[in-house]
Amino acid sequence: MRIIRFLDGAGQEHFGAQVDDTTAKVFRGSPFDGGTVTDRTETVAKLLAPCCPPAIFAIGLNYRRHAEEVKAKIPEYPVIFLKAPGSLQHPGEPIRLPRVEPTEVDYEAELTVVIGREAKNVSRDDALAYVLGYTCANDVSGRRWQIHRGGTQWCRGKSFDTFCPLGPAIVTKDEIADPNSLRLRTTVNDEILQDWNTDDMIFDVPSLVSFVSEDTTLLPGTVILTGTPHGVGFTRRPKRFLQAGDRVTIEIEKIGRLDNPVENEA
Repeated sequence: MRIIRFLDGAGQEHFGAQVDDTTAKVFRGSPFDGGTVTDRTETVAKLLAPCCPPAIFAIGLNYRRHAEEVKAKIPEYPVIFLKAPGSLQHPGEPIRLPRVEPTEVDYEAELTVVIGREAKNVSRDDALAYVLGYTCANDVSGRRWQIHRGGTQWCRGKSFDTFCPLGPAIVTKDEIADPNSLRLRTTVNDEILQDWNTDDMIFDVPSLVSFVSEDTTLLPGTVILTGTPHGVGFTRRPKRFLQAGDRVTIEIEKIGRLDNPVENEA
């Protein structure tokens, strides 16, 4: 099933099981509280981020080739940081280059895990039982704040408004047998800048869910961004940062395309 969150023609918000690009079967309730799909259909007037996460966990340095390109040691444990929930952005809506960081804003394609039911201290073997499905994210990063101005913490450079585009849909786990065998890529305008596979992850999806849940309650709707492959802008020569007028597309096999233009903050 492809679960979307959308506005209908009257501006009413719904969760739906996607039928096609313009139509969805409406949920009674929410997919995060035991809701069920009805036979009622509505027109999709505007696509929203597929959930409003109570928490956004993200994993750094989780691809071997990416660790190599930034000349970092392979981590012994997952590198976790948080993005502010207010950084969420909808498909098709702009990534805004903040006034305090207009020049070194980077893209990062990431497979994203969506937690479906409350999870705490889950084992690796049981981890996928707590997953509703998977979606795409762009872990947009203000590199000056991440590397130089953030006091050694990443959260500021990762949490500006619009720095977490999410979508277009949650593809339920029954449709993705192995989340660690998916092609993902980033295109900026017409140039492919990342093109790799999730089988290069250092810590696989079940391991990440288990690790993040250790003594930490993951509420339904929590998302875990699982890291980005090599090819990010700040390691390129010359460096390739996002500019106003660009269009960024994150594409993951079996999930779809997350497309966002880039603008300057007003």
